[in-house]
Amino acid sequence: MLVLLPPSEGKASPGEGAPLELGSLSLPGLAAAREAVLGELVGLCAGDEEKAREVLGLSEGLRGEVAKNAGLRTAGTRPAGEIYTGVLYDALGLATLDAGARRRAAESLLVFSGLWGAVRVTDPIPSYRCSMGVRLPGLGALAGHWRAPMAEVMPEAAGDGLVLDLRSSAYAAAWKPKGEVAGRTATVRVLHAPTRKVVSHFNKATKGRMVRDLLTAGAAPEDPAALVEALRELGYVVEAEAPGKPGKAWALDVLVEQVH
Repeated sequence: MLVLLPPSEGKASPGEGAPLELGSLSLPGLAAAREAVLGELVGLCAGDEEKAREVLGLSEGLRGEVAKNAGLRTAGTRPAGEIYTGVLYDALGLATLDAGARRRAAESLLVFSGLWGAVRVTDPIPSYRCSMGVRLPGLGALAGHWRAPMAEVMPEAAGDGLVLDLRSSAYAAAWKPKGEVAGRTATVRVLHAPTRKVVSHFNKATKGRMVRDLLTAGAAPEDPAALVEALRELGYVVEAEAPGKPGKAWALDVLVEQVH
């Protein structure tokens, strides 16, 4: 099982690990594309602060993120699973998983990123600020920048098993499963059962808990149909829609009563 996660806007403070080594990151086929984004981002943030803030969409209160980005090449690192914070990651609680679940997390979780393309939760990265919706002056829209290299590396990363896609739309734009891979991909919405509306905060929290429960249980569904059964066994109310034709992903709705 490969689980595709969005990152979080909020990041932990810089780590105390060795500075970034792009060559040490997972998915080495993304190295050139990573270096291109890193070079553009560091250059932008080392220059005109106001321009950088405008390009990155940062408020006055986040002005300090510009200087942080300018120092990315020498900043301390920590595992990506510690860098990403926020609702989904709080609910996932990687640090409190048992040893077996942590091992499964390291093998199965892939976090998409505007800067790195995608990283494993064990990959050492510095804290940064650069969402997938950014348009860097020398590269343009980051989702477009990542599409070609992602198309090269992701089919191999997906292997021959289930792909559980929990990304938000901005990050899903960087890679869309196609063909045979799409047929074993499941996307998930979390809906408030009485209203059948998506509630953003609880959507993220439920997805985090869902991944945690799958990892803790040692569940290894091989396809979307098996995922539906595994989630139901874990107590989730799931409605599933199989694709109407080959090459399309499954659509799963997880229904919850609470919205906060």
